[in-house]
Amino acid sequence: MILPIVAYGDSVLRKKAEEITKDYPNLNELIDNMYDTMYGAYGVGLAAPQIGLPIRLFLVDTEPFSEDESHTEEEKQQLKAFKQTFINAKILEEEGDEWAFNEGCLSIPDVREDVFRQPKIKIQYQDENFDTHVKEFDGLIARVIQHEYDHIEGVLFTDKLSSFKKRLIKGKLANISKGKIKIDYKMKFPLMKKKR
Repeated sequence: MILPIVAYGDSVLRKKAEEITKDYPNLNELIDNMYDTMYGAYGVGLAAPQIGLPIRLFLVDTEPFSEDESHTEEEKQQLKAFKQTFINAKILEEEGDEWAFNEGCLSIPDVREDVFRQPKIKIQYQDENFDTHVKEFDGLIARVIQHEYDHIEGVLFTDKLSSFKKRLIKGKLANISKGKIKIDYKMKFPLMKKKR
């Protein structure tokens, strides 16, 4: 089932999310719905706060990036095969020289900006079966994980922009929170005027 994605300006996107246990109600159904929602919006990642739930859960599927001709065959294969659910994740290390990549966010449609992040991460997380893993990722996969991880920490990619860039997109962000935007997936807008 496709769920509405919460738009910029909603307070749930600013909360530090809570850990969950394996008896969280209807967790498998929630994860399935989140994948449906992410694919329905052509996303490569989705975090629970983006559907209004302040819990430490996000998913990543980097397959759409595997079409990009600028990647090596090996990178394409890695991106094509990477699909993972992250529960109660904690980034343990980030390292390397920061690099820029043009990021967007399903909660902030039509805003894309270069964001600097470190290329390598070490992360501890639980999968759908609540088995714990500690893994290292780099490149685009690490980048998508970092972006989704920020969501469960109450951070948005726009927070990482310079104050000049923030001023440039201020009007756009205000319009998004009021629902003054054309999108082709279901969204919930915090400041949208209720129709009488």
